Amino acid sequence: MMKKKGFIFDLDGVIVDTAKYHFLAWKKLANSLGIDFTEKENEQLKGVSRVRSLEKILEWGKISLEEAAFVAQMAKKNEDYLTYINKMDESELLPMVEARLEFLKKKDQKIALGSASKNARHIIDKVNITPLFDAVVDGTDVTKAKPDPEVFLKAAELLNMTPENCIVFEDSVAGVEAANVGHMISIGIGSPKILGHADYVFKDFTEISEQFLEQLIEE
Repeated sequence: MMKKKGFIFDLDGVIVDTAKYHFLAWKKLANSLGIDFTEKENEQLKGVSRVRSLEKILEWGKISLEEAAFVAQMAKKNEDYLTYINKMDESELLPMVEARLEFLKKKDQKIALGSASKNARHIIDKVNITPLFDAVVDGTDVTKAKPDPEVFLKAAELLNMTPENCIVFEDSVAGVEAANVGHMISIGIGSPKILGHADYVFKDFTEISEQFLEQLIEE
């Protein structure tokens, strides 16, 4: 009888790349305030909350806003971001992700999404992969940010799997750390220089073979 494992996937940078839409939305906001905003500034906002991101942009432009105007700008940024993701479709899936999810499904493995994004459910609907997941945990379900393992532990619980029998796919330093703290196998998607603390690192899913996934199931 084949063993069962829990496979937990982060969303952004693992399944789809929505970071570009955050960039476009922040750029539009900054430019509307007369502030220059390039990829260089955007790098400083990665993994930073929406409030702190806007604070940093205003600091760069030496601009101060009353609280009501500040809140209105944050809402405008989110509206613009949602406009971009509402246009998403299957073409936005990163290479080979869907094939690997379908392989795990065929092998009767448990699959969950574990994302900090509050738009995660909407995004997987837009790219048409919701039926491949047995459980979804997103930013509306958790109170602690990665590197706290809360999001992954909740996913494991929903899958009815012990953390030790779960495998996490992550593209961020904090995400890999969360998987490690949660006593799960961590698979980094990205650069070994950045994600060297993961148990395994691959550039993307084109490097992850079916044989490797079977090995994880049998371990």
